Amino acid sequence: MTNRINRTRRHLALAAALAFGLTGLTGLTVGAAHAAGAADWPAKPIRLIVPYAPGGFTDQMARLLQPGLQQRLGQPVVVDNKPGGNSIIGVGELARAAADGYTFGVVIAAYAANTSLYKKLPYDPARDIMGVSLLGVSPLLAAVSRDAPFQSAAELVEYARTHPGTISYGSSGNGSSAHLTSELLKWRTGIDMVHAPYRGAAPALADLMGGHIQVLLDAPTNLIEQGGRQGRVRLIGVAGEQRLPAVPDVPTFAEQGIDGVSGSTWAALIAPAGVPDEIVQRLSQAAAEIIRSEATRATLHDMGTFPEGRSPAETDAFIAAETAKWAEVIRQAGITLE
Repeated sequence: MTNRINRTRRHLALAAALAFGLTGLTGLTVGAAHAAGAADWPAKPIRLIVPYAPGGFTDQMARLLQPGLQQRLGQPVVVDNKPGGNSIIGVGELARAAADGYTFGVVIAAYAANTSLYKKLPYDPARDIMGVSLLGVSPLLAAVSRDAPFQSAAELVEYARTHPGTISYGSSGNGSSAHLTSELLKWRTGIDMVHAPYRGAAPALADLMGGHIQVLLDAPTNLIEQGGRQGRVRLIGVAGEQRLPAVPDVPTFAEQGIDGVSGSTWAALIAPAGVPDEIVQRLSQAAAEIIRSEATRATLHDMGTFPEGRSPAETDAFIAAETAKWAEVIRQAGITLE
């Protein structure tokens, strides 16, 4: 009986030892494979998801990065446009992608606002996605039609106070940075303007030039061309902390006595959560080198964009701050989207 018990104990001990050894070996194997994967990265083409149609600010920023990344990483970088749902479709696909360092994305300010705009998202920004690099920030420009009865942002606010509800402002769509920044302007100044949402910035700008709406806050690129260079609209203010190098004569809102009104579109490089830190840091550094290069800086300044190139931690902190900021504006304005 005693011998049988001893044999049973020895068998259990042997089984436990084998199990422990196999578990330890598996853990070492996975860890070694993880390290080897990061060391060999990239070994194949990299996919860069843009959750908008070609031609817009997000797409422009992705394609500005593309050749520099290919040169530095030694692999093709494929821009994959996945428009729809105010960026939700493309970001959702990114969140579901393997965290192997071969799928990244570029998002703009709507990404931060979506957390509060929609009751339910197909991803959790805090759990499923991580920042890689903040690429650039474009403070919005305020433009008015040539025949508008105000010549500056300060005059616009005064006119709106004495003519409540008579001014229509356009935006590139519900929940866009143009919409939310205009609502922030209303909130901070106590004025009343009517929102006219469009399917994109181009039709909104066309109606501004045609006099169908009176005000448009939007990304600088098109407004600089139509206003600063062609004179088809009047630029009256910058919703940022400093003037834009491309239109240095246009003062900020703060310079005109309008405090607390800042809004921008910005571009950030993001990744599925769990991508090895070595890969994230390497890609972030490559993006920063591209963004801060003299040629890219000149291009960005022409677009009304300030180059950034921030670290992953700084990018996460920036997006978190933007998410909190727009959550309060959305709450104050009572905006909800399905």
